[in-house]
Amino acid sequence: MTSRNGHEPRPSGTTAILAGLLGLVLAGLLGYLPLKFFVDYGFAGMDGEVRGVLGVYSAAALVLLAGALTTFFRAVAGAVLLLVGGLLAVAAVICEPVLLYPGYFGDFFAAMFRFAPDDAFVRVGAVVGGPLVFVLAVLPWTFRYLRHRPAGSW
Repeated sequence: MTSRNGHEPRPSGTTAILAGLLGLVLAGLLGYLPLKFFVDYGFAGMDGEVRGVLGVYSAAALVLLAGALTTFFRAVAGAVLLLVGGLLAVAAVICEPVLLYPGYFGDFFAAMFRFAPDDAFVRVGAVVGGPLVFVLAVLPWTFRYLRHRPAGSW
């Protein structure tokens, strides 16, 4: 939609900025768990399943960090990275009981939402924040803001 003078109005960047900020917070939250485990136990003291789960947490944190920073520079790739990072955040929490506690899937989530295990806030943050980042990044207003280039800009 153009105005009377022929220029498009600048779209609001609220959803893009919120997705970037939430992605940045979630990246820090998800990066805490692997860092804590690597400092406490070392890399050699872990078996393959634990390394795999922590790898998914680390990958989600890195993708969310890259997506948040790219979104702040108004690139469409940032929203795509935030989409992938939100999905990876939820996948990391789902992979944990599947790989580490087979057969205790329901018990894992019941204990997690009671905040019974250590660092349950990371897992709850990923389960709540991941879909929220995904939804904010997939909204049309986010892409409209990131694609908008004012007249006269290159």
